[in-house]
Amino acid sequence: MADESDIALGVMLVANSQSNGIATFHRSKKEIPALVNLDNQNLSQSLTRPSEPMWHQLLRNIKSHYQADGNYIQIGYLIHVPRRGYQITKAGKAKLKALGY
Repeated sequence: MADESDIALGVMLVANSQSNGIATFHRSKKEIPALVNLDNQNLSQSLTRPSEPMWHQLLRNIKSHYQADGNYIQIGYLIHVPRRGYQITKAGKAKLKALGY
């Protein structure tokens, strides 16, 4: 099952492909399924938001859990852009390069 870190890595990949470095929520929801191995649990219908799959909650949790150890905002790889999505940082770009992207 993909977890929050997997989704955050997908967000970084989406953001890195944009000239402004921003992965909008809309673009992330469209592109992450091709970038992250989502299983049936990730793709199942949300119990609290029936119009979306469970992995969308993980996308929102990147911001919600920004103070948690290991969170990509807390580490400095991403910046939350209110009502738009996330922006990749220089540290995030360096991390992608180190991972071979």
